[in-house]
Amino acid sequence: MKLTADLINSAPSYINPLKDRELTLRGHKIPVIENLGVTKDLNDAIDLTDNDITHLNNIPRLPRLQRLLIARNRITHISPTIAKSVPNLTTLLLTSNSISNLSDLEGLKELKQLTYLSLVNNPITRREHYRLWVIWRLPSVRILDYEKVRQVERQEATKLFGTFDDPTPLATKLSTTVAKARTFEVEGTNGNETNRAKLTAADRERIMEQLRNAKSLGEIERLEQTLRTLERS
Repeated sequence: MKLTADLINSAPSYINPLKDRELTLRGHKIPVIENLGVTKDLNDAIDLTDNDITHLNNIPRLPRLQRLLIARNRITHISPTIAKSVPNLTTLLLTSNSISNLSDLEGLKELKQLTYLSLVNNPITRREHYRLWVIWRLPSVRILDYEKVRQVERQEATKLFGTFDDPTPLATKLSTTVAKARTFEVEGTNGNETNRAKLTAADRERIMEQLRNAKSLGEIERLEQTLRTLERS
């Protein structure tokens, strides 16, 4: 089912136990986030649990939104500019999705108020150093995967990865892995042939930098579409 303006306007909206205004869009098999602009930024929380969303993107600027519940979807990608859309997000529940790469978390580092993050039952949690990397990369997070981040973990993460200004060789290696060049196939311009295009680390960083400096949602959407096209296998 498409996330239409009619569906949004007819969805339940109520004051939850945290005294937040929450919009509930659970269980509609929604494949793509769209049309959230019709909410007019009137919600503190949006619940998109139990849908079929694959990309956490295309969110308009919603500065009031603090909690985004999007567990049990099919998410593999998080927009690198999510902080431009939801700058005051404190809670992000991504339990039971398909996030597998450390690079998919890079956009979250700009969410300076993010304190509660769940990636339970995502492939990424099986990666070596996953928890300490997230603690190091996202220092604002206090509850990770339903467990409090302990001071000893922060110290261990610092020992393992150093500081942002003076990273250890392991941190540099993982950061390089995050930005590692990948090869993708993109459709040829004539529509009949497939050309092999290599997205280098430099190309990806250039696009990411343009995204970080984008001034409008239209520009953000255009750049995200460019990135998705290059990443489509």
